[in-house]
Amino acid sequence: MSGLDKLFSGMRSTSSGLSAERVRMDVIAENIANARTTKTAGGGPYRRQLVKFEPLMQRAANGQMLTVGMKKAEVVEDFATPFERIYAPDHPDRDENNEILMPNVSATREMADLVSAMRAYEANLAAQENFTRMAERALQIAR
Repeated sequence: MSGLDKLFSGMRSTSSGLSAERVRMDVIAENIANARTTKTAGGGPYRRQLVKFEPLMQRAANGQMLTVGMKKAEVVEDFATPFERIYAPDHPDRDENNEILMPNVSATREMADLVSAMRAYEANLAAQENFTRMAERALQIAR
């Protein structure tokens, strides 16, 4: 792999990281927005969404498979975290025990995930900017 190929491979990798983290931030924002939604079109409370990623693979000249980035595989519902029951006798979605099921969204956990996604996004952006500066410098040297 030539130096230019390595440069573009690095740019593709950071670009895929930027896209993946952007999707993750969008899903986190949706979770936060629905943290109090007790009734969805499906009838129950909103269920937290998670983004599953998978590696982007590329075959090298020697036939070896290399990971060159990440992509969103799917957005799935979080079935591992249970809903919280709250006593709310005046709520329109209450059950026979005057309780409602609240979404399995924790604002604290979502904010921690958001900070993590933002830091990963910023790191990929900084790497992308460095690749751009290296390419510009290489063009200047070539002149």
